[in-house]
Amino acid sequence: MRLGRRLYDARKELCEHLNLRSVMFGGRIPNYHKFARKLTPRQYIDKVREKTIDDPVLSFQLANDFHVVRLLKGYLQNDAGSMEYATLMEWDNIFQNEEEMGGSWSRNVRLGLVQWQMRNYQGVDGLFEHLDFFLQVVSGYNSDFAVFPEFFNAPLMALYANQNEAEAIRSLAQHTPAIRDFMVEAAVKHNVNIISGSMPVVEGGLLYNRGYLCRRDGTWERYEKAHITPNEKQAWGIHGGDQVRVFDTDCGKVGVVVCYDCEFPELVRLLALQGMQILFVPFMTDTQNAFSRVRQCAMARAIENECYVAIAGSVGNLPRVKNTDIQYAQSAVFTPCDFAFPANGIKAEATANTEMVLVADVDMSLLKDLHHRGSVQNLKDRRQDLYNLHLVAGTIPAQ
Repeated sequence: MRLGRRLYDARKELCEHLNLRSVMFGGRIPNYHKFARKLTPRQYIDKVREKTIDDPVLSFQLANDFHVVRLLKGYLQNDAGSMEYATLMEWDNIFQNEEEMGGSWSRNVRLGLVQWQMRNYQGVDGLFEHLDFFLQVVSGYNSDFAVFPEFFNAPLMALYANQNEAEAIRSLAQHTPAIRDFMVEAAVKHNVNIISGSMPVVEGGLLYNRGYLCRRDGTWERYEKAHITPNEKQAWGIHGGDQVRVFDTDCGKVGVVVCYDCEFPELVRLLALQGMQILFVPFMTDTQNAFSRVRQCAMARAIENECYVAIAGSVGNLPRVKNTDIQYAQSAVFTPCDFAFPANGIKAEATANTEMVLVADVDMSLLKDLHHRGSVQNLKDRRQDLYNLHLVAGTIPAQ
């Protein structure tokens, strides 16, 4: 009947319900007398932790997420089995004082992913019309984030069809400040945080693939694609950015990497070490195999970094735009794989190659619980005595 475990679970639930810091108690170590001649109490406790010695009380308490705070002497008079020693045990309530519990155990964040149809526009006003439409839709579902794909504004390059690829994308970059300003205003207007996908920017004579986090309080920050594909270098001459940082939002800490970036585990791990809870991946892929690389890597990033990952891509064809003529995408939201999450790690996914909006809720409180009590704990169990990861160049403040 697992009565002991049920009693411990009831204590934990009561602690959470009352918003208390922890559960603490003293516990006997009844098998210590068998090893007292060879081991000190501290050595005995270490052996029980390592499971080389079994103690009917301490082993059970450790298995139920309690940890030893200190050794107690003279705990129970005439306790020959424990030699009058005991352990002060504690279980931490990781949700204590979290906005005074907010009246709810869960903290849902609603994501609105725009699977964007590439179509020709007469000008930037036509692009603004479609942006505003999708932002109205996402906002109408009370989404906390609206996510657009990489180079969603590429159809405007049709206006420069007489130029080669490198010239056309630099002409496209002229529209980026106006599109950014439109999104900054729209975030406030529609009360939604916007992940702007990405757009080309020329700075210091160099071309970058840059996007913007436009918060619904009117503030904004930038992010840049760090890893540039061979085709992007050859056709467009894009340079990689060197910003590696997370952003604070009213829904938690988020990170953004663009398309190819998510295929580099080290980059995303650096964001996770900064406390990232949701990773956004705007992408643009032309073929199914290219999309599969982004999808499979995004799923892996969710598992190994104990976070949610949302990918948003474009669909459709652009006959008059060189180097972005065909698209393949299936936008999705991925989760870690543990009991509180979908078994396959897929929270929601769009219909492939169809223009649509994907709306999905993610529970942020589950991430905290996973980190402390998950079946596996990837971030905690890193062997920092064996390997380490650090940022060489340093972070560049967003502007």
